[in-house]
Parts: sequence; structure tokens; C-alpha cells
Amino acid sequence: MLLQVLGTAAGGGVPQWNCACPGCSGARAHPDRRRRHASLAVRADDDHWYLINATPDIADQIESTPALHPGPAARRTPVAGIALTDAELDHTLGIARLREADRIEVLATGPVQAALRDRAHLDDVLTPYVRLEWRELDSTPVPLSEGSDVEISAIPLSTKRPRYAVRETGGDQGSGKRSGEHLAVADHRDNDPWVVAIRLHDRRTGGTLLYAPALAAWPEAFQEALAGADVVLLDGTFWDDDEPRRSGFSTRTAHGMGHLPIDGPDGTAVRLAPLAARCLYTHLNNTNPLVDPAAPQHKQLAELGLAVAAEGMEIDL
Repeated sequence: MLLQVLGTAAGGGVPQWNCACPGCSGARAHPDRRRRHASLAVRADDDHWYLINATPDIADQIESTPALHPGPAARRTPVAGIALTDAELDHTLGIARLREADRIEVLATGPVQAALRDRAHLDDVLTPYVRLEWRELDSTPVPLSEGSDVEISAIPLSTKRPRYAVRETGGDQGSGKRSGEHLAVADHRDNDPWVVAIRLHDRRTGGTLLYAPALAAWPEAFQEALAGADVVLLDGTFWDDDEPRRSGFSTRTAHGMGHLPIDGPDGTAVRLAPLAARCLYTHLNNTNPLVDPAAPQHKQLAELGLAVAAEGMEIDL
């Protein structure tokens, strides 16, 4: 199983277009610090690749990855489909960017499909351009594509909905977001899995990767999956719980915004350190000190055997 890290940033990327925080200013001054929205590509077989989440940077991510380039015939692309961890805009806007394709296969949970099809009207918008083919993603492992040795499955993480799937009633969620009363999206209940981790397992080599760019909770099923993983790419949005408030863009903590922080007595770093798996952080917010390669927090992670995923890195399992 071969994987490519296409991006490692949280919403807005680094730099974020309307921000002059130290992380964004540093990335403008040092282009090598720029980070695209978090995404991953996995090779299903010799001819087909799937993208894990479809970000606003999807076209640039494909162009920066030679294995995803079209050829030899015109418009013959190795990009066969997309698997989604949630319905957030930062992970789904790229679907529309692929409208030049003949068809796009989209793997997603029931609530995520309902949000995109019933609330965002993605089928209605894209049908004049491209055929969307939806596949259910759940806890049952299935071949990523027909005949592929790579299996994909989902591990439920939280019930956090995207903003467009809730009714706003006031209150801050950071970055201008509000808390809201849940709206009915199709017939899905509030406790259905809106956010999942994706597990990729190669039946031929035995290699297993766990991808969880958004982590609001640490359920037992997730802990069990971690124990069987060789590589883990995990939510590294915020370094500590108070970072959003300290940075001045929210009145909420990292927990309040739906992300477990890296540092602290209950942070993800101390949970990951005992694992045998190679653990890498992704989905870094522009305010996270880890966006600066010289930040002392990198040494702190290294002492625990942890690191930050690099843009464009290749993982072979």
C-alpha cells in the first residue's frame, strides 16, 4: 500500500488569506512553511488512486503529485474516487473542482452523504457536469476498488455536524462560527457518525494506516484500532487547549471547537507515545506553533517518538 501526504493544514491553510498571525506571516516570508489543506492519497492498484478528503487545494495537490497526473491518453486520470472523513467544507469543496471528470466515486457515511446531497445539493449542482457515484462507508472493511488488496473502513469518532447542517441560534464556535440547534438531515439521528477515522488495510502486506484529521473524542473503538495500526496520521489542529482563545480568534477552547489538543495531561501526545505505530500529526491550524519548523515544540514531540507529517511525504506499507 502506497500513500502520499497531499496536505497537512487545518481550515484556511497556512498562510490563511485573511490572517497575519505569526504562523501565516512566517509562511509568507518563508514559502517552504506553506501548508495545503489536510488530505491523503492512497494507491488502490496500479491504475487507481483514491483521495482521502477533497480539499479546496485539490487541483494543486494533484499537480504536485506526479503519480496522480493524467495519461497517456487525454483525460485518463488515475484519480478514481474520494473517501470522506466528514462533511466539513474544508474536506468536500474539492469535489466540485473535479467536475471535468466523467464520473467521481465518493465513499462516505450515511449522514455525510445526506448532508452533501440534501443540504448542500451537490448532486443537483454537479449533475450537468459529472456523474457522482456514492458508496456507503461504514465499519465493515471493503475493497477500495474492485479487486484491490487495499480495504477501507470507518471508525465513528463524533457527532459533530458542519455549520450548514445546523440551525444557528447564537454563541461563538471560533472563527465566526456559532453553536446551533441540530436540524434534521434526511432521517439521520443526532448520534449517527458524522466524523470518522478512516482505516486502510493492505491484505497482501498486512500494513494498516489510520487517518483521523478531526478528533473531538477518543472512543474505545478508536483506541482498539490504534493498537493494530502501523502508521497513524492524527488531528494536530491545536497545540494546547487554550490556543484558540490565546490567539484571539475564538472565545472557545480546542475542546470546545471539536479538537483534542496535542499537549497537556489529557492531550493526544501522551496517548500516542506508548503506541508501537509511527504517529504523525496533520491538520495543523495556522496558530499552532508547530507550523514553524524551528519551534521548540518539535523537540518535545521527538522526545515522545512523535512528529509532524511533511507535505508530499510518501508512506509505503
